[in-house]
Amino acid sequence: MYIRSTEIQGEPASIDAGLSLVRDEIFPAVSAMDGCVGMSMLVDRQSGRCITTTAWSSEDAMQASAPSVRPLRDRAERALGSTSGRYVHEWEVAVVHRDHATPDGACARLTWLSGGDLHMVDNAIDMYRMVVVPQIQDLSGFCSASLMIDRETGRVVSTAAFDSREALEASRETSAGIRERVVAELGAVVDSVEEMEIAFAHLHVPEMA
Repeated sequence: MYIRSTEIQGEPASIDAGLSLVRDEIFPAVSAMDGCVGMSMLVDRQSGRCITTTAWSSEDAMQASAPSVRPLRDRAERALGSTSGRYVHEWEVAVVHRDHATPDGACARLTWLSGGDLHMVDNAIDMYRMVVVPQIQDLSGFCSASLMIDRETGRVVSTAAFDSREALEASRETSAGIRERVVAELGAVVDSVEEMEIAFAHLHVPEMA
């Protein structure tokens, strides 16, 4: 399974307009493309930052979709009031563990890591499966966890979803402790940690534990 993520810095006041466009027009169009297995959108309503993801059954399907997706991405960027462009990245899905579907009001914590060592990616997959998931799945309000990787650049990003903003915040201290231990073991660098609202969630990526 593969994921294409698009990061857009929009205007906070335009979040709802962009979300409506994604839900009513872009999602149906993308879903009709061969190999598409869903779409999601995360937002930070204070800063205006948005991350949309589309999931694909294979790398070939993801690459074949690029020309058709590009104009849709342009429309989303305009609707969100972006003036600083976008950042598009393609990932391999390495781990998915789902306890239950995300309800309305769900939020997620994204942790972006880099290491400069391609061996780190394989170690990160093992540690996520054996160390991270078993610990965070017991936290109150846990919905799901996933790990996406880029073997070429040695980057990984993990996403942990929780039922509510309150559950996400309550998990913050425990998650920070897990992150510190894992990063030290991997010799990785934490590029950023973000907490965002899951505004739209229609990803159908199967369990990959």
